[in-house]
Amino acid sequence: MLKRIIIGLAISTVSFFLLRYNEWLVSQTGTSAWAEKWFGSEGGTRLLLKFFSLLGFVVGMLVIFNMHERFVRFIFSPLFKTPLT
Repeated sequence: MLKRIIIGLAISTVSFFLLRYNEWLVSQTGTSAWAEKWFGSEGGTRLLLKFFSLLGFVVGMLVIFNMHERFVRFIFSPLFKTPLT
């Protein structure tokens, strides 16, 4: 249980810092041509980083509250026709 909480906190913390310092990260690594093309001319890379950081934060919270397995089963249940238990 403690291991799950630590892993979830680590994922959430990394995601928070990615969200908080995305401008610094873009200035250090540069922009992504693909993200700029599909998400907007200036700021597509930042938007993609924010999306990934929010997704990571949600995953971290799911891990902390031990809901990640049920969430994955819920998402993939239509593909495998398995009941949600």
